[in-house]
Amino acid sequence: MLEELKKLVCTENKALPKNGLVLWTSGNVSARDPETGFVVIKPSGIHFEDLTPEKMIVVDLDGAVIDGELKPSVDTESHLYVYRECPDVFGITHTHSPYATAFSIIGEALPIYTTTSAAVFGNAIPISEIAAVGEKAIGAEITRCYQETRCPAILLKNHGIFTVGKSATSSLKAAVILEETAQSVYFARTMNPTIQPLNQEYVTEVYDFYQNHYGQ
Repeated sequence: MLEELKKLVCTENKALPKNGLVLWTSGNVSARDPETGFVVIKPSGIHFEDLTPEKMIVVDLDGAVIDGELKPSVDTESHLYVYRECPDVFGITHTHSPYATAFSIIGEALPIYTTTSAAVFGNAIPISEIAAVGEKAIGAEITRCYQETRCPAILLKNHGIFTVGKSATSSLKAAVILEETAQSVYFARTMNPTIQPLNQEYVTEVYDFYQNHYGQ
């Protein structure tokens, strides 16, 4: 079932450690099939190098396992909450990447300082409220931030980051660019604590151009 989507989700999960976004078994990428509405996500507690398409888990939007022998990720409920509430989202990535997570720990939204982050995000990356214990509460806070800002990346306070997209690949790309952005901003502020973010009018112009002209 959903064999091609399983292959894609497996590939994008394996890309997390390759891009320095996760350690050990934490973090995950999921995707929602537009035809069935079923979600493919990685199994819980399996090392990334051991993942195969056959080990991916298919669940419905209520969390019932449709296909797979292993337990789905413990983050599944938070992913499903977002999918249920945001019909335009078809891919979600969750990581604890160090520089972006550092901003989540200090509780600071991440302003836009580079044209790359302007092109991908369009606005400052929002910081959530601290979520109550439980994956449903996390999903609700991700959803609130996304619906209020339309930014595809959210800094989940004192936790990590979630990114969303029109596919698993686009959500992964947002996670990679977010970590690159956070790292660059950290170093730049270390060199010059008084630097100012880009003007929002310019950010919007860059974002609109990128969204309408970049790629094939």
